[in-house]
Amino acid sequence: MTHTTVRGDRTAIRMWADPAEVEPDTMRQLRAVAALPWIHGLAVMPDVHLGKGAAVGAVIAMREAVAPAAVGVDIGCGMTAQRTSLTASNLPDDLGRLRTEIEKAIPVGFAAHKRPVDPTTMQTGIAGWREFWASYDDLAHIAYRLRARAEAQLGSLGGGNHFLEVCLDEEDRVWLMLHSGSRNIGNELAQYHIEKARALPHNADLPDRDLAVFINGTRKMDEYRRDLFWAQEYARRNRAVMMALLRSVIRRTFRGAGFDDEISCHHNYVAEESHDGLDLLVTRKGAIRAGDGELGIIPGSMGTRSYIVRGLGNPAAFHSASHGAGRRMSRHQARRQFSIKDLVAQTEAVECRKDSGVIDEIPGAYKDIDQVMAQQADLVEIVARLHQVVCVKG
Repeated sequence: MTHTTVRGDRTAIRMWADPAEVEPDTMRQLRAVAALPWIHGLAVMPDVHLGKGAAVGAVIAMREAVAPAAVGVDIGCGMTAQRTSLTASNLPDDLGRLRTEIEKAIPVGFAAHKRPVDPTTMQTGIAGWREFWASYDDLAHIAYRLRARAEAQLGSLGGGNHFLEVCLDEEDRVWLMLHSGSRNIGNELAQYHIEKARALPHNADLPDRDLAVFINGTRKMDEYRRDLFWAQEYARRNRAVMMALLRSVIRRTFRGAGFDDEISCHHNYVAEESHDGLDLLVTRKGAIRAGDGELGIIPGSMGTRSYIVRGLGNPAAFHSASHGAGRRMSRHQARRQFSIKDLVAQTEAVECRKDSGVIDEIPGAYKDIDQVMAQQADLVEIVARLHQVVCVKG
């Protein structure tokens, strides 16, 4: 579909979702963003749903300002995928052992590595871990307090909707895919700066204090941008180390396995970009960059399909696309509505957890990924369609 334009106070709201199908509370969030004094433009992805402060699935382009709550608390959350040389014929009939080996190699949930993983030995192309930390040593309020935990969590999954998967494409090629972010340190940095922004005088009259902003040219903005971009890089490194660990499992299990280049993209982040002849700060909260020719990843829920895509560089969407299927119901509602029996039925073809701890991640709690893809045909083209055969949840 092409986008629908909804009138906003200070800018038009360009929607790749049907406005009639967007819940009222989410529309109120979008209208609040469109009324901000610093707003330049707002694009809404087809997977849009209610979020904290700003709706998930919102691409917010602002002039010389950024709202830390609109970025989200998992700064730099995103996806990494990699095609292997393996095919479906290489996989065993019983995938349970492979899932167990992945869970041994990569901590999930609140768990972390007993000893920090050294990224310089993982053959990930990432070097300078010590230098990376040294670049942050002037903000002791969080860095020194959380350093040991952040180092141990590098290369760990987390919980919620984060996952590790083994997938097959339409040619039966095996892919590796994962979804995670900046772990606890990104969350703590986000919460710290959200509280700082709320206390600033220029945010006193905002209709929603969760949209409090920092403004360019101020010390608070400089501090936030430093922490923000650092956390985004931590998230990227976290995914790269996890993918290296996942490759190690595959190499041990399948001798001679080869791997194509990684595809990686953030979907909770801020970027400095030029659009409409202006230098802007673009916040993608639940959206990926989809510049012309750029590869990206749009996952469905566990038990459904996911997509590798190539961006079409649509300027109306600020070169963006959706980050996934998007939830159609809250976690609480999903736990009330679905049972373990439902979970087993909806994930029948996937080797994964099938217990009460992941009912809120059941496919039925998410929007139809194929419909989401159809609604953004002018934002991306499909490169590969994947379906999960192994899914590890936190």
